[in-house]
Amino acid sequence: MIDDTTATPPSTLSNDERTWALLGHLSAFSAFFTAGFGCVLGPLVVWLVKRDSLPFAADQAREALNFNLTALIVWIALWIVTIGTFGIGIFLTLPLGLALLGVWIVLTIVAAISANNGQTYRYPLTLRLIK
Repeated sequence: MIDDTTATPPSTLSNDERTWALLGHLSAFSAFFTAGFGCVLGPLVVWLVKRDSLPFAADQAREALNFNLTALIVWIALWIVTIGTFGIGIFLTLPLGLALLGVWIVLTIVAAISANNGQTYRYPLTLRLIK
């Protein structure tokens, strides 16, 4: 989903800015190496490093950070339901968790491609916790 009201024209973006925006999204995949919390740490680092110097990259890293915080909150809620039902809830939470994983991977890749093309991407159903 592209929000044309805040999109920066691709012709005005440098390769460096588009690359950092791409990294802001793809850095979430560090979750596979950091017990899941890298999905927040990667975009957070990119946002903190580039928020003053590259506005498009900072915007996309913040968007990735918000999306990954939302996904992490849902993932933790699924674990709480599983534990709270003494494991019986896994019949519901496992399929939901796998669906969340699939949606997370697909949306992260779509966002990275959009950012690399110089287009602003907004994740659907995302809590905007970081403004």
